[in-house]
Amino acid sequence: MAIRTYKISISDGTKTPSAPAGETFKLASMPTPQAKPTATVASVKSAPSTSASPRPVFPDEKITYILPASVPSEKPRQAHKSRPVRTSTLAYRIWSALEFVAVTAAIFMISFFILNWQSYSQLFQTKLDMVKGAINSNPYITEQLRNLKNASPEGQKPLPIVQNPTAARKQIPDLNMSISPVDDRVLIPRISQNVPIVQVPTDKLLQKDWAALEGQIQDALRHGVVHFPGTAYPGQSGNVVITGHSSYFPWDSGRFKDVFALLHQVNVGDEIVVYHDQHKYKYIVYDKKVVKPDQVGVLTQEGENRLTLITCTPVGTALNRLVILARPEAQ
Repeated sequence: MAIRTYKISISDGTKTPSAPAGETFKLASMPTPQAKPTATVASVKSAPSTSASPRPVFPDEKITYILPASVPSEKPRQAHKSRPVRTSTLAYRIWSALEFVAVTAAIFMISFFILNWQSYSQLFQTKLDMVKGAINSNPYITEQLRNLKNASPEGQKPLPIVQNPTAARKQIPDLNMSISPVDDRVLIPRISQNVPIVQVPTDKLLQKDWAALEGQIQDALRHGVVHFPGTAYPGQSGNVVITGHSSYFPWDSGRFKDVFALLHQVNVGDEIVVYHDQHKYKYIVYDKKVVKPDQVGVLTQEGENRLTLITCTPVGTALNRLVILARPEAQ
């Protein structure tokens, strides 16, 4: 059996390679790009030759063709879609910064008013009363004005003597007696506040344990305003210091988170009443100022006898301290 070898070239695996003239063949298998491409002719049949000397025909002739390695066709590249590029200019950067600041400020202001709504609702109500002309509707002030208007300049007159007990009982007017509360309290008529005064032990103050003292004060503020430990009591010589919240966290359990929210409306000449050990002490406001938190001179016991009210300002912050100073009313 004779074996003949030919070199042929093909463009892809779908076309049938050419054979020498006068021969037809059939491929038994197609090559793959990974293996060495070969094609085997299973059978070859001789066709009639037109040449003068025909090629001899060998029975059971088998021809093997060695094919060159085919190069895998590359997929056509798709055209790259250009994306729009935003030009980073100075004006765009400034606008982005302003937009960020505006959004941040809006979120902060909304959160601030939500957290301090109880305090600011009192402020809004006061402003609304001023617009409506109802700012003088304080019940304490109204009662005091009524008493002054009905007071007789001639003083009291003796009651006539009657023999009938029933008539005598009708002559006795209602007793105008002041009743002192059983606990210590501060009354501020200008802002309609009547608040209990809570005492804080002085042991942490003497130990100079400031963190523990602050914790005691904050806990006591849940139950009223606090008489600052180490300062004088009403009726004693020195400075009576009382502090209270103007605003506090809404989720706190205390009932007196905003008792001093309107303290800035107290004016010089206003009256403040303090009850201590069931004794009544009246003070008249003579000064109002704002100090920094580290200005602890407002706690000093030196100088004249006075009452000092302290709270945080502006409402909802701890940036400064509002201080109200009052002298004991002359007896």
